Amino acid sequence: MIRLFKVKEKQKETAENAKENGLVKKQSAGELRLHRDISELNMPEECKISFPNGKDDLMDFEITITPYRGYYMGGGFVFTFKVPAVYPHEPPKVKCKTKIYHPNIDLEGNTCLNILREDWKPVLNINTVIYGLYHLFTEPNHEDPLNQEAADLLRDNPKLFGLNVRKSIEGNIWVGGAHFPRCKTGDFY
Repeated sequence: MIRLFKVKEKQKETAENAKENGLVKKQSAGELRLHRDISELNMPEECKISFPNGKDDLMDFEITITPYRGYYMGGGFVFTFKVPAVYPHEPPKVKCKTKIYHPNIDLEGNTCLNILREDWKPVLNINTVIYGLYHLFTEPNHEDPLNQEAADLLRDNPKLFGLNVRKSIEGNIWVGGAHFPRCKTGDFY
């Protein structure tokens, strides 16, 4: 028991010294929750996380999805996550940096995923959002579109939709009045 008190005293002393030197930054509840979410991530192998501002800034990060199957196989799609300080009471703000021909992602990168809007609940976490985004690539949804043209084509002519997706991944092409830069990551097809 005495040993435990000495350890606690040492921790308190170390914390006070760090505080005096301006080294301690108090973390918000959102930062603490996000730290836990990230430490418990269990993403599909097609998903990778990166921290463009360094690991000290957990509130802004990127997820890259490189689907191995489906319409989007062989493409690399980068999503930015901006997590609010009040997380998990509000969802992260997620945008697709990669211009993509997709019924649920518009040309500005806005993403239509119900758990990022009306179905968000504080019990959800970053892992849930990543799986939701991944699911958009394995099963695009024409019933809740942000890109109506792509949704209509997916519903009415899936073969032509697939061709347009392939063209947009290959890049340097115009599809539906929009120019798409290359986002191909490998020879999967």
